[in-house]
Amino acid sequence: MPVVRSSEAVTHEIHGARFVSYATPLSGSKELCAWRGEIPAGTKAPTHTVSREEIFHLLIGELLITLDGTAHRVTAGDTVIVTPGAAFAVENPTDHTALTWVTTSVGLEATLADGTRITPPWAN
Repeated sequence: MPVVRSSEAVTHEIHGARFVSYATPLSGSKELCAWRGEIPAGTKAPTHTVSREEIFHLLIGELLITLDGTAHRVTAGDTVIVTPGAAFAVENPTDHTALTWVTTSVGLEATLADGTRITPPWAN
């Protein structure tokens, strides 16, 4: 389907964040996945690595992004390129929900620091 209406987006929740999925193989995309992330105030997601490159664009708010142990404060309009295998963590230290737009290729898997593997439905 070439047009995905906002009313058709599928919402998933994990680690205190919401992932509103627009582009996946289920919605007609063959190569890319895209979603809006909603990261509530005070959320600190666990460190994880991803199996595919992820383009993480901050639409609204401010976040603390840690990549391979280096912290970066990002603000609305900033983009973070997460390379496969990089240790990646997201924290919202503010008192407002942050909104992101994320794109990756179909088939992404995430591995948590304890070895748990996640195949997120919004990226597959």
